[in-house]
Amino acid sequence: MSFSFKEIISVTLILFSVIDVIGSLPVIIDLRKKIGKIESERATVVSGVLMVSFLFVGERILKLFGVDVASFAVAGALIIFLIGLEMILGRTIFKPDETSGGASHIVPIAFPLIAGAGTLTTIISLRAEYQTVNIIVGIVINLVLIYAVLKSSEWLENRLGPGGLAVLRKIFGIILLAIAIKLFKTNLIPDF
Repeated sequence: MSFSFKEIISVTLILFSVIDVIGSLPVIIDLRKKIGKIESERATVVSGVLMVSFLFVGERILKLFGVDVASFAVAGALIIFLIGLEMILGRTIFKPDETSGGASHIVPIAFPLIAGAGTLTTIISLRAEYQTVNIIVGIVINLVLIYAVLKSSEWLENRLGPGGLAVLRKIFGIILLAIAIKLFKTNLIPDF
């Protein structure tokens, strides 16, 4: 168990790209306008609990189904690749579940916007390549960033504008495509 600054930065950037809290700003802003206030603290805590829990229990669940981490990492790479394409092409591949009721800080913000399928798949995929302690630090850094974005969504909306949000989505989409290809190569063709 050793801290690696390089791994922490990599994990932080990967998770930040997958979570795409900046790209989710339009949804967050619409939700804030509908309900009046977003409970940033609760949304952040629930997201963190989901991510850390899946980091530790996710692999056991996989073993229960007879799936190894490398295979799950390849599946995660495919999902990350599709999310990247979605961001770059502006098409919706993954449709959010329509739910009625529920607490506004849990559905849809904490789950599935922040700690959704892509995030959880990425977390288990990262275990194949990074130390657990560095993944936890990366998750915590992302939670701080998520909290900051949720708290300042109105200010960010005014500063970035629609064009700025669109550019950020495209940049993070390209980063996700590169990450997906790296995960795919590392886990499917380890000697490549």
